Amino acid sequence: MTEQRTERTGQIIEALPGGLFRVQFPDGSIVTAHVAAASRMTTIRVLPGDAVAIAVSPFDLSRGTITRRGTVAE
Repeated sequence: MTEQRTERTGQIIEALPGGLFRVQFPDGSIVTAHVAAASRMTTIRVLPGDAVAIAVSPFDLSRGTITRRGTVAE
């Protein structure tokens, strides 16, 4: 059985130890996320304030994977 991950956009609000980040979505919900391995290999740099795309599993909505970095759409 494969899980269908949903992709959402949010903004990094805090960098945590161990390569984890706290990300807030536009609706106000907050998740803990780590950078995807493929992005780490291309030396992507993410900092608090960056807009990112997060893949979230439907089984655990409190954790996600940062798939790419983008710009804030206002």
